[in-house]
Amino acid sequence: MFNKISIIGCGLIGSSILRAVEEKKIALKISAYDKSLSVTNYLKKNFSAEICINISDVVKESDLVIIASPLSSYKEILLSIQSSLKENVILTDTGSAKKEVNKIISNLNLKNVNWIASHPIAGTEYSGPEAGFSSLFKNRWCILSADEKATKDKIKALENFWIKLGSKTKLMTFEDHDYVLSLTSHLPHAVAYSIVKTAINNQDKFKDDVIQYSAGGLRDFTRIAASDPLMWKDIFIDNSENILKVLDNYSMNLNEIKDAIRNKDSKKLLEIFSSTKKVRKEIIEAGQDTDKPGFGRK
Repeated sequence: MFNKISIIGCGLIGSSILRAVEEKKIALKISAYDKSLSVTNYLKKNFSAEICINISDVVKESDLVIIASPLSSYKEILLSIQSSLKENVILTDTGSAKKEVNKIISNLNLKNVNWIASHPIAGTEYSGPEAGFSSLFKNRWCILSADEKATKDKIKALENFWIKLGSKTKLMTFEDHDYVLSLTSHLPHAVAYSIVKTAINNQDKFKDDVIQYSAGGLRDFTRIAASDPLMWKDIFIDNSENILKVLDNYSMNLNEIKDAIRNKDSKKLLEIFSSTKKVRKEIIEAGQDTDKPGFGRK
């Protein structure tokens, strides 16, 4: 499919792509780069791909370049590789926010580059190359957002790449992507961080009991709140406008529940709880989860 694929950043997502590309033989050549020496050593021991020490070398003659690093590192990476990019290359990424990244790339005015952003909606609470696995993207959505200069055949080629990794693909504008993800991903993470911080207070004499007797709800929030802090710090900054809007809406809804509790308004509470229950059914019907007890998780 591609003569050469290059991956920059080999944490959970990057190393999972690397594993899947090697396993499915999607490219004749694969090269990878990570600025961490320990990650580089791990890659050399565990992969057959060319592991580069110099970031500009990793992209040479590559047909597809994938940036899978924290959002705050994009500008430095792009400045380092721009002169080494092959003509008509596909440049993509795996980040969870797109609008600000798109501004950086537009300002660089890259010539003969097909910039098509990718967001594989996949991951775990673990990070690092050891956490990666080749089936991470199986039956997961990958949202693509294409720059107006990107050609249709390159967009199709990138769609096919993600499909070969097991993903389902969807095209969105950069702006629509950031708004939708602020609701489906960024808001739940903000809430999870807040809930865990509230429940587990270092000064609270009940901390050990809260941990010992944590119910399923709190356990699920701790899983979300255990995600990579550096990655989520970048996401909250890059998509701050949308996240602040949805947090304002969340605060309004939370205040509505508080008022109903304060007033012991059982009718209002029942109305709120009943209106949200159907969303669970719709998520299951959309194939985004299972109706098995405990979410089907062991």
